[in-house]
Amino acid sequence: MPLVHVIGGGLAGCEAAYHIAQAGTKVKLWEMRPEKMTPVHKSGQLAELVCSNSLKSELAATAQGLLKEEMRAMGSLILQCADQARVPAGSALAVDRELFSALVTDAVESHPGIELIREEVTILPEKEPVIIATGPLTSEKLYQELLCMSGEENLFFYDAVAPSVTLESMDKEKIFKASRYGKGTDDYYNCPMSKEEYENFYHNLVDADVSEGHSVDKKLFFNGCMPIEVMGRRGLDTLRFGPMRPVGLSDPRTGQRAWAVVQLRQENKEGTVYGLVGFQTRLKWGEQDRIFRLIPGLENADFVRHGVMHRNTYINSPRLLEPTLQYKKNPALFFAGQITGVEGYMESAATGILAGINAVRILQKQPLLVLNHCTMLGALINFITDNSNKDFQPINANFGILPPLATMIKDKKARYEEYARRSREAMMIIEELSLMQVVK
Repeated sequence: MPLVHVIGGGLAGCEAAYHIAQAGTKVKLWEMRPEKMTPVHKSGQLAELVCSNSLKSELAATAQGLLKEEMRAMGSLILQCADQARVPAGSALAVDRELFSALVTDAVESHPGIELIREEVTILPEKEPVIIATGPLTSEKLYQELLCMSGEENLFFYDAVAPSVTLESMDKEKIFKASRYGKGTDDYYNCPMSKEEYENFYHNLVDADVSEGHSVDKKLFFNGCMPIEVMGRRGLDTLRFGPMRPVGLSDPRTGQRAWAVVQLRQENKEGTVYGLVGFQTRLKWGEQDRIFRLIPGLENADFVRHGVMHRNTYINSPRLLEPTLQYKKNPALFFAGQITGVEGYMESAATGILAGINAVRILQKQPLLVLNHCTMLGALINFITDNSNKDFQPINANFGILPPLATMIKDKKARYEEYARRSREAMMIIEELSLMQVVK
């Protein structure tokens, strides 16, 4: 019976394994946890979310909403499980981390076509197709194997995780519930700050003791996950125009807008744990306790998780990968997930779907699927595999990577809606040509 190896049990690996198995092809899914843990994972569950519990916007006229729509059309396992583990988050899709991981783990372990092997892979299988979806925390031994295999130095950047606190430890007299601009329901807790409170917090933050590392000192950060203390050092008002922006949030008790606002988002189904939005950090834990308790409403915060810093690894995809996610020097080897240079939960999972589809198609000796660049996933993969990209950096889904519209639309909302309409049309053509039959 045909066989595909998938290495890595994160979002991309689970999507790939599921789609391969759904197509009737046997899968060996290799995951080293819990036998060998990473610096940030806490369990042996598959698809464990280590940064935020938010899978971002579901609004149709957003890049993230459009990507989700395309993934649902392709039969995404991750989104099926996310829907079941959903917690309130306004217009965003956020999940109970533990429930979400448990649902994905159960779906994979119970699938008759998937064999889950709890071992570290240090040497790549040679006889069958392989998908490498080891994520940004690829083990050192496999990293060295990839380095030798590719002949290219892997690029890397540093990522950070935001802290979480208990709901019962938050002072409800000082905070209020609202979503920015009233979008969706009032699912976020908001901690308003006066100018004096903000400046006191700011100066303590930028002068705080951090966990440094030689590569951290070189400022090797991905902007989308920049530590808040690093961001703050760009200027006094930087945070007020970033994660602590007060626009779109009026305190219902006063009708006034604060000088700055810290938002907290629900992280579990029970609504007992909330994460500080945009507060990824590498502050030492004692400093986190001291400084984040300067935020009004969090004076007595009980931290269930502190922010941590970890290394993220990704390959030079423009030089190494085809738009099918095949390795250029070996068409039976595929890459998926954050190791390819896509950034974000949904982006990672979506590449796993495509890699899974194409691994089956190569076994069936069928033409491999290259998505239309007018789709969000197609544009994302086109960006990371474009050989003209000489200064390759990780990227999220965004409308800026889509081909221009035939007619320029000045109104941003209308323009985004047209991007979404065009993507849906492109996805329909793909289905009509039966190029997605492997996931039906």
